[in-house]
Amino acid sequence: MSLLSHIKQYKSNLLLNMIYSCIEHNNVQTNIMVESKGFCFTRRQKNSGSGGHTLSPAPITLRQAARGKRALLCCISYKKKKFELKGTIHDMKNMRDLLIHQFHFPPQSILILAEKEAYLEPTRKNIEDSFRWLMRGIEEGDSLVFYFSGHGLRQRGIHGDEIDGFDETICPLDFETNGMIFDNYINETLVNPLIKGVTLHAVVDSCHSGTVLDLPLVYNLNANKWDDNSPEEGRNAFKGTSGGKAICFSACEDYQQAADTAAFSTDKNRTGAMTYTFIKAVKAAVTNKRKISYREILLQMHESLKKEDHGGGCARARLRRVFTRKILQDPLLSSSEEFDANTEFKL
Repeated sequence: MSLLSHIKQYKSNLLLNMIYSCIEHNNVQTNIMVESKGFCFTRRQKNSGSGGHTLSPAPITLRQAARGKRALLCCISYKKKKFELKGTIHDMKNMRDLLIHQFHFPPQSILILAEKEAYLEPTRKNIEDSFRWLMRGIEEGDSLVFYFSGHGLRQRGIHGDEIDGFDETICPLDFETNGMIFDNYINETLVNPLIKGVTLHAVVDSCHSGTVLDLPLVYNLNANKWDDNSPEEGRNAFKGTSGGKAICFSACEDYQQAADTAAFSTDKNRTGAMTYTFIKAVKAAVTNKRKISYREILLQMHESLKKEDHGGGCARARLRRVFTRKILQDPLLSSSEEFDANTEFKL
């Protein structure tokens, strides 16, 4: 069965209708997303001068997280689906290696959800239970990491708390039957509970992931300043922490899609373009025994993507999103509070 035929079977489902529109390159859908670019940027500049989500049943049994450093890596390939991703398993291995070898995370403090026998399946329930594992018993001085590699979508918001009017989501393995995980829920579960002295770093490699943690500030790389991402009508909705700090590197703006590509690989292995460029920037600094700032990482990611895109030919084509040929990605940095983006990146 073709991909279009497969998705037509779920046409009554809003989620799959969105994917269907992307695959068909629906002109109306594309125009809406492109127009949103200027809209989002303008509203942030002006400000600067979970949709129906319920808690899961009792959590699965997970080992107690270690004090200090802990990480949750969630990588979904959607195996045997028509929208399967080929690069997420390599993303998981590369991110795990980075955490262990460059930032000295104990292997036993890293929880992995993936479609491999050794790991928990990345179902919606398991992801939500793992969120609670990551946050359980946090204490001052803890360093937390949440990494996601998989599909992401967006849909019209109903709470008035989005600057562009859309909620962003991540798609669990079973999203077709059990639904997506919304940005509001991620914020409530991973951001709001952060107490003083605890820092969460999120790295989200999926489509429409720009503000998927619903953090109130977005870094303006060109102006070297933070822009307010709060909608005027939704500023009473608290999106911050309980004294801690949340920082997120996202694959692209909310209106964009992200690449699963072999363009950066010498052995034709596919990876997430965002994950590859993020790790490349951090590892280069470590190898050269120098510090790297948040701003430098973001800048190098932009430059790597731009360089590959301007390379032309097949490499340029491979960098296009899985479901569209019109939009390239601009990685984003967001935060729960203002800080100097030129400070050293640490986990």
